[in-house]
Amino acid sequence: MRIAFLTAPEGVEQVELTEPWKAVSDAGHEPVLVSTKPGRVQGFDHLDKADTFPVDEVVGDASADSFGALVLPGGVANPDILRTDERAVAFVKGFFEAGRPVAAICHAPWTLIEADVVRGRTLTSWPSLRTDIRNAGGTWVDEQVQVCGAGPNTLVTSRKPDDLKAFCEAFLDALREA
Repeated sequence: MRIAFLTAPEGVEQVELTEPWKAVSDAGHEPVLVSTKPGRVQGFDHLDKADTFPVDEVVGDASADSFGALVLPGGVANPDILRTDERAVAFVKGFFEAGRPVAAICHAPWTLIEADVVRGRTLTSWPSLRTDIRNAGGTWVDEQVQVCGAGPNTLVTSRKPDDLKAFCEAFLDALREA
């Protein structure tokens, strides 16, 4: 199964990209890096620049229909940039409309909020997004991982890098069920 990893050109928390990428690849799926611009994505270790990663597809040329699921890594700047890009928001919304699994960690639910897909859903995130999620009609919980099936698709969310093991396991379970 092809799995889209959507990031902005800059600001993605590197470990929130690389750990799920490895889990997806190790499970026999094809991870695909999708971004708003061609070239390379700059990873970050919190506020420090880390590695760069080659973009496989540009979101304006990509369709949710060509992927089996979506992963939204966090980082503060990454989802903040994505939520201002109409093509990225439409791409994310397409996975919900198609009923495909979506996994979002840390600050990534900001992009889900912009896509108006958290209403009636239960999710977790970095704690500072709690009010944003509630204001968007979602229920926020402080848990290592939250799997919500109360919508058109399975939504897997986690709070932070320390939750990555549980996040990856829950997402792989969602892929097996899809």
